[in-house]
Order: sequence, then C-alpha cells, then structure tokens
Amino acid sequence: MKEQEQIELVKTFSDLNGVPGFETEVAKYFEDRATPYGQVSRDGIFNSYVDRTENTGKKPVVQIDAHADSVGFIAQAVRPNGLIKFVTLGGWAPTNVPTTRVRVRNKDGQYIKGVVASKPPHFMTDEEKKQVPKIAEMSIDVGSTSRDETINDFKIDTGCPIFPDVECEYYPTTRLFFGKDFDNRVGSAALVDVLDQVHGQDLDVDVAVELSTQEEVGTRGAKVTANKISPDLAIVFEGCPCDDTFEEDWLIQTGLKRGPMLRDMDTSFIANPLFEEYAAKIADEHNIPYTRSVRTGGGVNGAPIQYWNGAPTIVIGIPVRYEHTAYNWASLDDFQHAVELTVEILKDLDTDKITSFFG
Repeated sequence: MKEQEQIELVKTFSDLNGVPGFETEVAKYFEDRATPYGQVSRDGIFNSYVDRTENTGKKPVVQIDAHADSVGFIAQAVRPNGLIKFVTLGGWAPTNVPTTRVRVRNKDGQYIKGVVASKPPHFMTDEEKKQVPKIAEMSIDVGSTSRDETINDFKIDTGCPIFPDVECEYYPTTRLFFGKDFDNRVGSAALVDVLDQVHGQDLDVDVAVELSTQEEVGTRGAKVTANKISPDLAIVFEGCPCDDTFEEDWLIQTGLKRGPMLRDMDTSFIANPLFEEYAAKIADEHNIPYTRSVRTGGGVNGAPIQYWNGAPTIVIGIPVRYEHTAYNWASLDDFQHAVELTVEILKDLDTDKITSFFG
C-alpha cells in the first residue's frame, strides 16, 4: 500500500463513529476495504471476519486482531432542562471529559452536535474549583432548553450513543496524525494494510483477520472471535498509551517515533515469551525499531484470545499520546513499522516455528 493511501486509511478510520456496542459504521468500512482480499462476514455483536483468499484450510491458523470500538458515552436520561445525563463507555478520567465536543446519534440516525457541559467558574465556590468533577454531575448540551424539546424535537433519549466530535488531520512535516479514537483505529487500519501487503503471497500459514468489538468494556468481542477462529497463533494490534510525556527517559516504554511496542505484560495478559522473543528477533533482523513494555495497568484482546485455547499470542502496539481522551497524536512511522513487523512475521512463520513457541 502506498504511503498516501495509508494516510487516508488512518484518517478515515479515525473519523468514523464507533463506541462500544455501536461499531457498525467502522465494521462496514473495514469490510468494504477488506473485500478484495478475501471473504468477509459479520456476527451478531458486529465482529468482522476476513477469510483470506489464499487460505487453504490445511495450514496453522494465525489470528490477527484489532478492535473497532473506542471510548465514548451513552445517553442515560434527559434532565428537565433538556441537558442529557450520560454514562461512559470505556475508561475515561473525569478530568478529561468536560468541554469535550460530541455528536449524539439520535433515534432517527442523525448526528446532533453537542458539548459536555460544566458549571462556569463564575458560579463555582472556591471549594468546587478544587474538586475533581464527577461524571454523574456532568451533562451534554445540544442546545435544547427543555426535556420535551430534546426528546421530541432533537429525538434524543435513553440509549442514544455519543461520540467525540474531532476530525483527523495529518501533518507531513512531522509525519504525525492528530485526531480521535486512535485506540484502536490505527490498529484497524493496520489490519487492512497487512491484508494488502500479503495479498497474493503463498504463506506457510493461513491468516484469519478479524476486527472485534466492545474491547473497551471488557474485551467482549475477542472472546467471540477466538471461539469462532480457534487459532494456533495470534497477533493483536493495539493503540497503546504513550508514557513519553511524563516518565524519565530510562523508564519510557512507549513513545512516539520509537517504533511499535511489544507488550510483555499488563494486568490481563502475559505474552508468550518464546513468540515475543521471536518477534523481537525478526524486528532486529529487519532493522525495525521497537520497544518492550511491562505494564501495571490496562488490558488487551490478547488475553481472551490466548485464554481460549492457549494459542501463543503477542500484542504489537502502535503508540498513541493521550488515549481515552478526544484528542490523540500518533506517528505514521510507528504505524508503518508495526505493519512491516507483522508482515515479516507472517512471511517467516511455519509449522516448526509455531511448534517451538509451545516450549
């Protein structure tokens, strides 16, 4: 895939709306882009699957995963003054939510602009100014003045999904993207690029690519995809949070323009160490930069996929600054290196290498 096409792919994925449980817009775009490379299908919780054209059904199966959903909100109720009480979908820090621009998908499927409202400082007491805001006390304002107007005119009520309203931009001089939902739309785009780069190649493995849903609310979709695919090996793309803006240099494990991150551990997942070392060896052989990380928080789809039948699994993270806010930075170089590493792994794998990962 040419570089300009990669750029447009990431930008388009970023701009799509897809909070947990409402990923169909992302699924449809992914399926449209993946159709040239195999047979596509979708299940009842909107997981998308690609059975690569070159698959034989007679080789070890490598599952490649990314998740379609991103953090957002959902309308819980409409207040008497017309403001929308909401709850979070995924892990938000309350300090990052106020004044976020949003779009609410109403009952007619139309997108209504709004903003996460908070009390103006003019009306706050000194004590209120010191407090961390609570999600339950926040509201979304779509410009309505009454509950009746919000429900009957704006067609917004309980259950309407709410998405950050940000348009992705790319800056050629720095080779950086600025936009929303890079966790995990950069991974979603990487799936398509990998399919493109191995298209027509006779690999020693069958490749089952899937874009899963509801990762941000408990890696739910990947539980289903692992069951359906039952892989022999798995690679998970993830938009992974950068620590390069606050950690000392010796402790930085995920940073912009440092290459993809190979995740050794988080609170849900420990990578198969033999597969992890193999991936690092492939990266070294091809001069692909990368970092390694041991995390004390977070969770990824690698966990339920690995738990399903014990398939050796690694997570290849694409670094993202300010994940789980509406505004993210990511590097085209890191994206390209993550794809390159995955492609080189797929080209090198065979039955004996996969068997070796079982110790």
